[in-house]
Amino acid sequence: MEKVDYTKKELLILAFDHRSSFVEKLFGIKGRAPTAQEKEEVCDYKSNIFEGFKLAVAKGVPKDIAGLLVDEEFGANIAREARAKGYNLAMPVEKSGQEEFDFEYGDEFGRHIEAFDPKYTKVLVRYNPEGDGDMNKRQLSRLKVLSDYLHAKRRPFLFELLVPATKEQLAKVGESKERYDTEVRPKLMVIALSDIQRAGVEPEIWKLEGTEKESDALALVKQAQAGGRNAGVITLGRGESKEMVQKWLTTGAKIEGIIGFAVGRTIFWDPLVELKAGKVSRDVAIEKIAQNYLDFANLWINMRK
Repeated sequence: MEKVDYTKKELLILAFDHRSSFVEKLFGIKGRAPTAQEKEEVCDYKSNIFEGFKLAVAKGVPKDIAGLLVDEEFGANIAREARAKGYNLAMPVEKSGQEEFDFEYGDEFGRHIEAFDPKYTKVLVRYNPEGDGDMNKRQLSRLKVLSDYLHAKRRPFLFELLVPATKEQLAKVGESKERYDTEVRPKLMVIALSDIQRAGVEPEIWKLEGTEKESDALALVKQAQAGGRNAGVITLGRGESKEMVQKWLTTGAKIEGIIGFAVGRTIFWDPLVELKAGKVSRDVAIEKIAQNYLDFANLWINMRK
């Protein structure tokens, strides 16, 4: 692993490693694997996102901080091309659509990482410190295996943390997801980071849900870098509205240690839905994806100034 200061290195990721949600919500395929023909169509739709990414880089997103996150199942060719062209490539190792983290390829996860050689290896984990204790322990045990492997191989680790509300936590805020997001989640995220670090799991980059308050964002950075850790934070989009993501990025861009974003559905979803419905051409969908990504990148870069 090259010597990188992850507390400062900027990274603006277009994330499209969605698998189960992509197939179910865009193609209506539920409870079964896609046929070979359907898989080809899913891969084709993902290639539109990649074309949008490349167009945005051509239009001004700096290549050295532009990144893409894509899966092996529907994006193997994209990953190979991205690697060959020197883009910042991230790839996931988790099974898609699971409440509990486990490896997509079981004990073979290392072989798949080596085959594609992404710059960043990513996991998505749902971890609520007040949630299912046994599940949390099982997840931490598997994550320690991955963390040890990546550090032994000198490969940067990108950790996406989601902290879904428990029924009890939601009840305390009157079933309001908005209140949970602003009043409860930020503190739980800090505790979750601490739990994960204490278990010996050490990401270089934390991919975290955004916060509206600067004080909450600062607390997350402080925990990510506790004990002098060389770690940065990027803000994820969570499929929120463009306005909400802009609000999160505006908060994050002002804070040292928050080094960028990883936004997906907010960038590509509507253009692909319009394409699927025959409302726009492929070229127009690609142009819209490029513009959405470019808008977020420009917002970030301008706020950083």
